[in-house]
Amino acid sequence: MDLRTFFMKSPDFAGTEDAAIFISKWAQKQFTQGAYLTQQESPETDEFILLEGCLTSTICDAQGTEICVGFYVAPCIVTPNIARTRAGASLVSICCTTDVTVARIDSDLLTNEMISSASVRNWANGVLRDALNAKADREWCLAALGGADRLAWFRETFPGYEQVFRHSLIASFLGVTPVTLSRLRAENKGR
Repeated sequence: MDLRTFFMKSPDFAGTEDAAIFISKWAQKQFTQGAYLTQQESPETDEFILLEGCLTSTICDAQGTEICVGFYVAPCIVTPNIARTRAGASLVSICCTTDVTVARIDSDLLTNEMISSASVRNWANGVLRDALNAKADREWCLAALGGADRLAWFRETFPGYEQVFRHSLIASFLGVTPVTLSRLRAENKGR
């Protein structure tokens, strides 16, 4: 998807000239499968829109165990910088699970655009609100649901993702072991 089409789907830009100016501030870049947009603990100041391909967002603990905290299938917005960095350093690694095309903008530049344009401000505030809602939904899922219900929630929230992403990543995202996920998937085949 091209950036103009992506932004014109937003009601915040409908009927305004702000979209063309805003689009010109973004740079597009391609990454190959296995490449990282950012790595945990590295300096990070960018905002990303995934235009083509798939990404995962992971955190590694002190023992090197990888825990998935996000899935992205184009076209979509990657979790905003403010929610995935601390003191200018990335809290997560974002890996390309396919070849991808992203649009990027420096978060300070985005902030300046938000100050000067109501359309950009409304769009960006909506993006942040949606990201916080998604994070709260996942936290609720992990705290309130058992394994079978977590899988049902995942399937409803992320339809088709089981065919796109490694099951070990899905298991870590759901807070279960890969063996448990495999068992739950087998139990749910008939449903």
